[in-house]
Amino acid sequence: MSYAIIKTGGKQFAVEEGQTLRVPTLEGKEGEKIKIDALLTGEGKDAKIAGSTVSATVVGHGRADKIIVFKKKRRKQYKRKQGHRQGFTEIKIEKI
Repeated sequence: MSYAIIKTGGKQFAVEEGQTLRVPTLEGKEGEKIKIDALLTGEGKDAKIAGSTVSATVVGHGRADKIIVFKKKRRKQYKRKQGHRQGFTEIKIEKI
């Protein structure tokens, strides 16, 4: 089974063909094909550095569950509550 290490949105992901994963928001409409540069590709124990690309299809866009950011300083009457939802793009890896 071939694999690749890709970098998108400031993060690195280990991917295989046919895999579906969520990455930080990317440009592109649903069903559109995109290409992502690979940092490393390999099959089994063999690996080679860079030079190849990974083809993927955009499955959809969305937003993750809300997390609560709560700050408090005891005995100082200070508290702040803020919610956050991170956007993501779901992609399916077609070819390495």
